[in-house]
Amino acid sequence: MSRASSAADKGAAAIELRGVSRSFGGLKAVDDVSLRIQAGTRHVLIGPNGAGKTTLFALMSGELSVSAGKVSLFGQDVTSWSAMRRSRAGLGRTYQITNVFSGLSVQENLVLAMRGRGGGQLNMLTSTRPDAVSSARIDELLSMCGLKNRRDVRAGAMSYGEQRLLELAISLANDPRLLLLDEPAAGLSPAERGPMAETIRRLPRELTIVLIEHDMELALGLADRVSCLYYGSLLADGTPEEVRSDEKVQSVYFGTASSHA
Repeated sequence: MSRASSAADKGAAAIELRGVSRSFGGLKAVDDVSLRIQAGTRHVLIGPNGAGKTTLFALMSGELSVSAGKVSLFGQDVTSWSAMRRSRAGLGRTYQITNVFSGLSVQENLVLAMRGRGGGQLNMLTSTRPDAVSSARIDELLSMCGLKNRRDVRAGAMSYGEQRLLELAISLANDPRLLLLDEPAAGLSPAERGPMAETIRRLPRELTIVLIEHDMELALGLADRVSCLYYGSLLADGTPEEVRSDEKVQSVYFGTASSHA
């Protein structure tokens, strides 16, 4: 990752939340969350449906503004920054629903992603033929994401699992330093979950990854550190082993604690 190495200084925070809250009318979707995510780590957010995970992602990315608190990105206060400005500073994100151009080839999707990383408008009528540098980068991305032989295939003709891998490649085309993955395994069959997990494991360690995942085994298998949200608050934070054995987390997932709709 050409822009990632400076973020991986030992002990440096890729993103830090301090007392972050977000309210929608009388509902506090995120409640006074403080979280420090070290550069180069794989950090997983878990929690029942409605716990505030996706809202927290939106506060990290700048798609939603905070009601209270501060957000720092690579040591800089970005609380007032737009999503686009944070993206230009090295923050990338994927979503629960696949977001690819199904009528275009894999290569064309990646060319458009690379052209859009500077914040300019995408023109679907211009040529999507890559230059030599872009072509080499596309080869790298496709190898990284297990799509090496799918370059000229129309995205809509691929399996759902392959489309999710393409979405990951698109997010990597912008050379992020921090990547937010919102349920990368959502909708995947058991056979498709393995390749997705292996692809995430292969990503360069200087790239910080924060991911939301409901599949506990997959999530804990990928994580260096885990945070559990419940009713918008931070319930637990620690290593996978610490969180797995936490009595409060066990109650939320396996006991009588009710999920927040």
